[in-house]
Amino acid sequence: MRRHSQVVVLGGGIIGLSCALEASLRGFQVTLIEPGKLGGQASGAAAGMLAPYSENTEQPDAFFELSLASLRRYPEWIRLVEELSGRHTEWVRSGSLGVCYHEADIQPMTSRLEWQNAWGARAELLDNKALQGLEPALTDQAVCAVYYPEESHVHAPLLVSAVEEACRRQGVQLVAQAGEAAVLDTHSESGAAVQTASAGRYSADRLMVCAGAWSGAYERWLGIPVPIHPIRGQICSYDVPYGEVGHMIMTSQAYWVGKQNNQLVCGASEDVAGFDATVTERGIGRLIRSTQRALPFLAGREPTVRWAGLRPATPDGLPLLGVVPDKPEVIVAAGHYRNGILLCPITAAVTGALLQGKLTDDLAALRIEACAPHRFRTGHDRRYG
Repeated sequence: MRRHSQVVVLGGGIIGLSCALEASLRGFQVTLIEPGKLGGQASGAAAGMLAPYSENTEQPDAFFELSLASLRRYPEWIRLVEELSGRHTEWVRSGSLGVCYHEADIQPMTSRLEWQNAWGARAELLDNKALQGLEPALTDQAVCAVYYPEESHVHAPLLVSAVEEACRRQGVQLVAQAGEAAVLDTHSESGAAVQTASAGRYSADRLMVCAGAWSGAYERWLGIPVPIHPIRGQICSYDVPYGEVGHMIMTSQAYWVGKQNNQLVCGASEDVAGFDATVTERGIGRLIRSTQRALPFLAGREPTVRWAGLRPATPDGLPLLGVVPDKPEVIVAAGHYRNGILLCPITAAVTGALLQGKLTDDLAALRIEACAPHRFRTGHDRRYG
């Protein structure tokens, strides 16, 4: 494959911005096209949790491996983003508590610890007494909790802003409010051409589709099924002094993350509502009830802020990540569901390596083939474990 120098990225969420930054750092000339506001959908609405152990409780499958590899890249990646942008992202290594209310949950938690600690989690099972000492704000009705010291969080809007600024300083052309974009042509020799409704036409040697929940709009030009659909995630936050809740807290019903702007974020109530990002009383009501149970000091208090975002989900929960078959000029990085913030460093590394034609040994060791963009073709062999 000949050396490519120009890249167009479709989609300006955290995944698109991260991939654009990586491509630029590798020497490509990059144009990023966003139909609306940069970081205005799932990225800006996220709680920013970096929690691969909490998110993967069953087995060390391909998604877990990808998530853990991304978490381990975060320290260096955050340092680079903050250095390039001159902005702080509020990365907090708080640790997390996976709380349960029933004795019957202790055995499953113990089994989870066995395989996760084999993967370096350094997790502990805390009884009620130890839990009260570590997180006094938590209800005394909690039977136990798994403590993950390595899990952390960032302030998602600040991260999006920092990556955007890093892109700008690196010379990435950022085209926001471009309106609907149509791929006019893709060809391994002539590259790709994109026509936007409001910002004109763009051509490049390579094309990256990072359009989140809207990626299905490009199915016709990609020539493969793109079964990505939006899941509405509703979130709220309470006025709580930073540090009053010291860890990320997770239950089967909700999670809570304390931010340095004195907001305790509570999420996420999920439902299928198409592309409707309206906040509903029913959705937020579920979060309020969960908050009253887990954090009694907030009983009777109303959230101060409520919002929603559309998360790009796939049928099997894995993102679409890789080169499109028969279209070597096109790379897809979409469908990260509620883990876009966590997965942006590894996604950027994979797409950057693919732009240059070969995965490095550490990336090749991951089961990236599980995320193959063409895996939803009828009859495709999916025996990847």
